[in-house]
Amino acid sequence: MPGKGDRGGKKEKPRDAKGTLLRILRYLDRHKWAVLALTLCAFLSNFGNLLGPSFAGQAIAAAEAGRGRVDFDTVFFYGRCMLAAYVASSLLGFLVSMGMMRVSRHVAQQMRRDVFDKLMTLPVGFFDRNQAGDIISRVSYDIDVVSVSLATDVVQIITSVVTVVGSFLMMCAISLPLVVCMVFTIPLAILYTRWMGRRTRPMYAKRSAAYGAMNGFAEEMFTGQKTILAYAYEDGVCEEFSAINHAAADAYRDADTLGMTMGPTIGFINNFGLALIGLVGAVFYLFGIVGLGQISSFVLYSRKFSGPINEIANIINEIYSALAAAERVFRLLDEPEEVKDIYGAKELVKAAGDVEMDGVAFGYVPGRPILHDLDLKAHPGQTVAIVGPTGAGKTTIINLLMRFYDVDSGAIRVDGQEIRTLTRQSLRRAYAMVLQDTWVFRGTIFDNIAYGKEGATMEEVVAAAKAARIHGYIMRLPDGYETVISEDGGNISKGQKQLLTIARAMLYNTQMLILDEATSNVDTSTERQVQQAMRRLMTGKTCFVIAHRLSTIQNADNILVVDHGDVVEQGTHEALMAQKGFYYRLYASQFA
Repeated sequence: MPGKGDRGGKKEKPRDAKGTLLRILRYLDRHKWAVLALTLCAFLSNFGNLLGPSFAGQAIAAAEAGRGRVDFDTVFFYGRCMLAAYVASSLLGFLVSMGMMRVSRHVAQQMRRDVFDKLMTLPVGFFDRNQAGDIISRVSYDIDVVSVSLATDVVQIITSVVTVVGSFLMMCAISLPLVVCMVFTIPLAILYTRWMGRRTRPMYAKRSAAYGAMNGFAEEMFTGQKTILAYAYEDGVCEEFSAINHAAADAYRDADTLGMTMGPTIGFINNFGLALIGLVGAVFYLFGIVGLGQISSFVLYSRKFSGPINEIANIINEIYSALAAAERVFRLLDEPEEVKDIYGAKELVKAAGDVEMDGVAFGYVPGRPILHDLDLKAHPGQTVAIVGPTGAGKTTIINLLMRFYDVDSGAIRVDGQEIRTLTRQSLRRAYAMVLQDTWVFRGTIFDNIAYGKEGATMEEVVAAAKAARIHGYIMRLPDGYETVISEDGGNISKGQKQLLTIARAMLYNTQMLILDEATSNVDTSTERQVQQAMRRLMTGKTCFVIAHRLSTIQNADNILVVDHGDVVEQGTHEALMAQKGFYYRLYASQFA
């Protein structure tokens, strides 16, 4: 089997930001009417904000009327108008924020559904190459980053654009010469933002990858906690995590340290423009070109014009972080799915169990074959045992029978039909499987045994549990078959988990059965009982048994001895022992 990916993750070149942004917008397109309504509310909210400085200018102009005389009626009128405009703007802004939070929640929900659906279509090889923690990081952390950015940054950008455009138009209406002073600083801000964007975006991509690697390592260590304690390797694990954590912290620091310089620098540029406006405006006022009220309104609008630019510069880091996270999500969504069934693929219905492997060659990595020209024949009702040293290719044979991988050359046939001409689902449904690595999920014992057989009754589940010799243990539990198993079966022993999976296979009545070290975690006494039950289960079925304890497969109809990807011997137990070859030495080594 191929190993997991490197903890640091494969360095991936950042994709086109426009393409990533367009894919995010496609998710928003499903809520386009809500987004349009919120955009309109944002426009009205900013329109209220834009009226405020105009009302303030009118009030100041009214205060200029003559020596010591102030038109208080006009001042109070425009003061009330300004208050109403700001209150209405705040209420609309609140509605926009709440609405975008709702939209972003639906987008995150849809993205997670798409990612999970995608994971269900990916080949086994993808999970062999990638750490579970890194995959979980994409499903949780990366999508959360995108969701938060949509809820906050999108609203900020919408309101900022409206404010900038509106403020610019109002400044043009007040004084074009002063606008020239303001426009002088805009190209500097734009050029600086683009230059910084090219530098910071790869850093945010590196930060997301570093967090994925850290989550992957943490997930591995938590899973193997008992092994770590057994080998007293806590200090070593802490040192490894410290190094990975330090790399993630450095990636975070490098990205944010550079990104955080954008806001202050843009602020400096805008403040320089504001100082220039104040200087030129004072000169214009002395020469009577503009009035005090116009200068006041212009200064307020200039602040509204530059404020959103500062805010955009500050949130540009969050946007780049969201784009980097979205790229990781979309890379997963773009992963090649399991090869589709060929056109016209047939359903395997009521398989008789005649299985043949003819000249099969296969390797997980191109140029490094695991199996070479392997032949295998299993007639209906036969039990075929596959034995050999570790790494000989035993599990690989099972992977090919189940079409977790496709052969590089040769053919595998079931009931005379090449399995690539059959639908994968129907082929896999024709097998029941018990693996050495048991898997149970959080749920009742009944649900775990009934998994895979829709509509299973309590009587059927109990019968399967009795056959697997676990019924007595279940009945001693406080809630019997309704007892809830914790995540990954943490509240039951490994042997009990294995018996549950055996009961699950017994209930899932199929014509073909795969047993991969199915009794490796049970005691010798229970193993003998389970073996008797399994022999009844195996009666009349085609069975493939992988076993290291050769005493458990002496009754097999055919034993394949695999070494370095080749079948070096095959036959019954008695015949192979008589040959005194490879199998004889394996068997003798277990009883030496």
